[in-house]
Amino acid sequence: MGGSTPCASCKLLRRRCAKDCIFAPYFPSDDPHKFAIVHKIFGASNVSKMLQDIPVHQRVDAVSSLVYEANARVRDPVYGCVGAISYLQRQVSELEMQLAVAQAEILCSQMQQDPTLPTQQMIDDQDDKSLLFSDNIFINDINIPQYLSYAAASSSSNVIQDPLKREEYSLWT
Repeated sequence: MGGSTPCASCKLLRRRCAKDCIFAPYFPSDDPHKFAIVHKIFGASNVSKMLQDIPVHQRVDAVSSLVYEANARVRDPVYGCVGAISYLQRQVSELEMQLAVAQAEILCSQMQQDPTLPTQQMIDDQDDKSLLFSDNIFINDINIPQYLSYAAASSSSNVIQDPLKREEYSLWT
């Protein structure tokens, strides 16, 4: 910055902000928390080295990533943003299972309403999204009601049996 107001990093580190300060474009003085959290996790020297090794046109994205990872590390010191990603992947998996169960229930009710309709015809009538799950549900010799009871039993518990998962973990807080 070089002017009268030092950037957030120079303020926090209590040093004079030079005209060629590497932090000034990315850590403005009006957002001191942004640098404070990055400094706490990575250290000013490491951040400075990282920014110097990155082309100028990619530094904004790098700083954004550093801020995101630093915030994730504060929330979850062990896993950081990987913990959030794993949580979301588990949630997607559970939702896919619920969708498969719902599609199987629809198929069962269609079969009860019209038992003369062949199973393959019902499969062909489903949209492309349901075909994503067809390998798991519509195998020639499968007993659909039996599958439903198995799927319902396996997905009935909302508690994730993961010994590493902290009970108080929240993705957004």
